[in-house]
Amino acid sequence: MGTDVKQFLKTGRKAFENRPVSERIKDSREVGLLSSEEHSQSQAARCMDCGTPFCQWGCPVSNIIPEWNELVHNNRWEQAFQLLNSTNNLPEITGRVCPAPCEPACVLAINDDPVTIKNIELAIIEHGFKEGYIKPTPPQVRTGAKVAVIGSGPAGISCADQLNKAGHTVVVFERDDKIGGLLRYGIPDFKLEKHIIDRRIDIWAKEGVDFRTNVAVGTDLPVRELLADFDAVCLTIGSTVPRDLNIEGRDLGGIHFAMEYLTQNNRRVAGETIAPERIIDAKDKQVVVIGGGDTGSDCIGTAHRQGARSILQIEVLPKPPDERTDEFPWPTYPIIFKISSSQEEGGERQWAVSSKRFLGAGGRVKKISFVKVEFAEVAAGSRPVMTEIPGSEFEIEADLVLLAIGFTHPQHNGLVQELGVELDKRGNIKVDSAFMTSVDSVFAGGDAHRGQSLVVWAINEGRKTAQHIDTYLMKTRALNARGQLAASRK
Repeated sequence: MGTDVKQFLKTGRKAFENRPVSERIKDSREVGLLSSEEHSQSQAARCMDCGTPFCQWGCPVSNIIPEWNELVHNNRWEQAFQLLNSTNNLPEITGRVCPAPCEPACVLAINDDPVTIKNIELAIIEHGFKEGYIKPTPPQVRTGAKVAVIGSGPAGISCADQLNKAGHTVVVFERDDKIGGLLRYGIPDFKLEKHIIDRRIDIWAKEGVDFRTNVAVGTDLPVRELLADFDAVCLTIGSTVPRDLNIEGRDLGGIHFAMEYLTQNNRRVAGETIAPERIIDAKDKQVVVIGGGDTGSDCIGTAHRQGARSILQIEVLPKPPDERTDEFPWPTYPIIFKISSSQEEGGERQWAVSSKRFLGAGGRVKKISFVKVEFAEVAAGSRPVMTEIPGSEFEIEADLVLLAIGFTHPQHNGLVQELGVELDKRGNIKVDSAFMTSVDSVFAGGDAHRGQSLVVWAINEGRKTAQHIDTYLMKTRALNARGQLAASRK
């Protein structure tokens, strides 16, 4: 099959479909459906093979997108997998949960619908698993160096995979009972079923990565022993301290952080038993989600599946425009109005609303008082100033309130304090240009360093941190810019 360079003029964008709402809200299985290989080949043909691939500029891991689009279009799936595998440690994850910043950077997006890059990525990796391209390939030579990776979220396990490929002995410590961090406990199964994580972890374990769960470094494993036993340490502990809403009535029952709610539900879906008095359940409740991002959306989808009576999502910012504006010119990632799969399932949304106080009875929340707000720029280029609109205060009934307003920084007490690493002004772990902290041989990457961000940025930082750790250990650059093993180390 040859490449038709004008296919983008003949074929329209058609993304993978989701299961019907009436079906999917009855279970916790993935919402999305894989399409046929023929469908992916047809969509890949829409790629224009641009001279300057802005899609790669928009991708944090620099996926080689036009090339694997052409390979898919021409039914050369194994070569497409090899290209994808060279840049991304977890394409089966990003193909499901990434917001795809590559797509609005697609040249087609200037005046048309972009290529379905995220869908094609997922099709490639799932084809690879089906055809057996992905097999354990332990390194042939070990360097003798030992590295401890603390935290098993996307940054940690990507870093561990890269370092293991380079021949170092890698131990991943996780304080929870299973590997995956945010991927396992923060993302609902209807977006990412957990056997997808287990499938990848099993391969890496067979390749030699030592995964150790139920180990709280700094408590179960003293810091002095950690530094004595390992040649380098990588802190990929995430940004886990939730941002709170310190207003009147915050101490009432029925108000929970979103991640507390999502983590517990993920454990329940996995079959774990939760003490009845600890269960957070939306069944027959009037649910209010404060926060308009992905985490808030995940709360909505979870509440739907638990049988909530009503769901309202509150966002303090104004409603975004339906299309790209001059404020976000192509190829930058635009802030535009979107409807997630969870929001598609029902519920209401309100924008430009600020929380004033929680009102309760009998020690539990019953209502929330809100006020409408507006934003105005006081100077060109400055951050808009929020002001309340006089006389706009109103109340909403609520039995369950979920705070999904982000995270501030990594947990400081325990490991971070004992290591004595320097923090930046936001409370994140400060690193130099080589991702090393203020403590020699201790590195940091992912959300713990950059702050709350996307899974794909965590993978990017995990790979970069691994590159610098390898250089530190070997005193030579053995991993190239894309994190592949240099010829001298094969």
